[in-house]
Amino acid sequence: MNVLFICKHNIFRSKVAETYFNQINKNKNIKASSAGIIPGLKLLKSQEKVAKNQALTAKKLGISIIRNPRGLSVKLLKKQDLIILVSDDIPMKVFNNKDYIKKVMQWKIPDVLKNNPKNMEKTIKMIIQKVNKLNNDLK
Repeated sequence: MNVLFICKHNIFRSKVAETYFNQINKNKNIKASSAGIIPGLKLLKSQEKVAKNQALTAKKLGISIIRNPRGLSVKLLKKQDLIILVSDDIPMKVFNNKDYIKKVMQWKIPDVLKNNPKNMEKTIKMIIQKVNKLNNDLK
């Protein structure tokens, strides 16, 4: 089974979900990855600082999100059995192509736009809770 976590830019939310899922998942038949709907994002200076602090906050909670952001492709989508939108800013109807998308869920996790570690930690904990439930459901 292939699970794809998606957020807007694949900088924070979907990477946290992917990394944490892969840390706790004991079923080697389930593979998780992540991507963003907007590939190749060139971060502004202010966004670079936020992204760096997001990575530092995640690391404090045991989640290392160091891989470069990846964008979506039809090839990547076709390989998935389950797509999870780890965001509240992507409409589900974008993923209604039944030719190659089997199942889509949305968790409605808000993006952390400000450089606020408390909000980042709150978001990470929301994602951890959702991933724990998903992992239990997939056993």
